Amino acid sequence: MAERSASFEEFWPFYLREHAEPGTRTMHYAGTVLSTSVLIAALATQTWWALLLYPLLGYGFAWVSHAFIERNKPATFIHPLWSLMSDYRMTFLAFTGRLKPHLERAGVLDHPHASAAE
Repeated sequence: MAERSASFEEFWPFYLREHAEPGTRTMHYAGTVLSTSVLIAALATQTWWALLLYPLLGYGFAWVSHAFIERNKPATFIHPLWSLMSDYRMTFLAFTGRLKPHLERAGVLDHPHASAAE
C-alpha cells in the first residue's frame, strides 16, 4: 500500500495503521517533543553539536517502539519526508484532542489493542 501512495493524503491512513498500538504512538510523541525541544534549544543557544541529538531522539524513540511494541518496519524507510510530516501531524492532533477521527477513518480503532481514548 505505502509503495503505491501517490500523495501524502493517501499515505496518512497507512501511517496511522502502522502506529495502531497506543504505546507506539506515545513513544513517537515523546521522541517528537524531545527532539523538537532539543532542536529549538540548539538553535537558540547556537549549540551546534546538539543538533546531532535531533535525529537520534526522534528516530530512536520511534524505532524502538516499532521494534518492541508495534513489531513492524518504520514507515520512514518507505517515505522519509511523509513519515516526518505524519509524525508531527499525529503528535499535533493527539495533543489537541483531534486524532481519534483520523484513527477511526484509518481503521485503527478496530485494532485489538488500540485505545479509544485518543
